[in-house]
Amino acid sequence: MSDNGRNRVLLDIQDGIATVTLNRPDKYNGLDMPMFEGITRTARQLKKDRSVRAIILKGEGEAFCSGLDVKTVSSNPLNFLKLLAKPGRKISNLAQDVGYLWRQVPAPVIAVTHGYCFGGGFQIALGADFRFTTASCEFSIMESKWGLIPDMSLAVTLKELIAIDLAKELTMTARRFNGEEAKAMGLVSRVCEDPLAEAQAFARELATRSPDAVAASKLLFNRTWSEGDKTALDWETKLQKKVLARTNQRIAIARNSGQPDKPYVDRRSL
Repeated sequence: MSDNGRNRVLLDIQDGIATVTLNRPDKYNGLDMPMFEGITRTARQLKKDRSVRAIILKGEGEAFCSGLDVKTVSSNPLNFLKLLAKPGRKISNLAQDVGYLWRQVPAPVIAVTHGYCFGGGFQIALGADFRFTTASCEFSIMESKWGLIPDMSLAVTLKELIAIDLAKELTMTARRFNGEEAKAMGLVSRVCEDPLAEAQAFARELATRSPDAVAASKLLFNRTWSEGDKTALDWETKLQKKVLARTNQRIAIARNSGQPDKPYVDRRSL
């Protein structure tokens, strides 16, 4: 059974803001094969869309995502081969793509979590640039409960947020923690009564900035956060050359010089 995930993941784009909705509410948006396909297809589509200024990633129903649907995916052993295969020169496989691809999308991604955010669902949220959550949302790196390790790009994303001992503790114990504790640990950006409304307001704010500068800022930190000084400084210069004196930079200068607002052009390729 596969519809390439077109019913599992919904995409709506309005005024440059894309809303991506995980749409399997009867299963708490658990990850089956069509869901994997739908998430990766949507991320790749948005990666190419230069008109998109910001992305909101949310779940339909009572949860953001409860993680891997172990029973459904295990019903066919070939599914695990498909998830873990790394064809050609790709650095990530299908399982990892659901989290990792959001880092490659130039527009900033805001994950909005509520209800449950477990296992693979948590790793998807970690792939976003920002995480807005309710205080009562439950989180867990749940893979060890099933005798597994997290393998959906958490090894890349988690280390940017917390210390190694805490990462080991959360992974080994699979313990649950709520939004408030997640914020205290640095795992989420904001705890809100209405995280979707706040994410929408933040997305609108981001949409008023130069899309070239926003995309270059995301790429700068993603490429340099764990690197040495030389690599970081080289990337600063490389990306500044790509945005300097371009159309969107000239528009930004005009906007901040009291001239009439002129709309930014679509993001250039970085």
